[in-house]
Amino acid sequence: MASTIAGAIAGKNAFTGNGPVSNVCAWLHGIHVYVNDPSRWTSAHHFCSPLGEDMRQCLIFDSHEQGARLIGIEYLITEKIFSTLPDTEKKPWHTHNFEVKSGILAMPQPSISPIPAAAWNVLEDAEMKDLIKMYGKTYHLWQVDRHDVPMGEPQLMSTYTKEDQVPSGLRTALENRDKELGISTVEKKERRRGIKKADTDRHGEVDQAWKRA
Repeated sequence: MASTIAGAIAGKNAFTGNGPVSNVCAWLHGIHVYVNDPSRWTSAHHFCSPLGEDMRQCLIFDSHEQGARLIGIEYLITEKIFSTLPDTEKKPWHTHNFEVKSGILAMPQPSISPIPAAAWNVLEDAEMKDLIKMYGKTYHLWQVDRHDVPMGEPQLMSTYTKEDQVPSGLRTALENRDKELGISTVEKKERRRGIKKADTDRHGEVDQAWKRA
């Protein structure tokens, strides 16, 4: 639902034709953490398309600029689908409570969008109210923090789940992101205080990065 809104106000789709990428209608930016080593994190630009009301699929790049490297994929599902999974299949998924409430997850406004900034904020908040209730399953195929080419096995990724997990270096990176994209993580955090926390973390199988740490 919110992805449809996001696509409608993006000004125009960045893609043409009827292929799969023509359905991309939301650009999100967040931070991904390596499940097997939560001290490592990487910037993640998501370009997402809906697969019905209860699932989305996202291509993940290391930048939003031309020439960005495709580094991974993320699937997003609602409780309706998650609840049908066997317990062993729930372990790769992560929650989005902290990422949304902290302001780390952002829906930057495309430069081609004619929508006023205040109206965009309302639409972003609507998107976050949907995303906070969804589970993500993410694999990175390119460890851009270590290699200039894709090497090694696909890496299961996650997100931060509480404030004391966030390293000081990331805070500096977020400040730089805010300047680059013309946004404010602090302002988003304040604005999202009214977004209700989801109960997605009640499942013991999710957020394995922090169960292993």
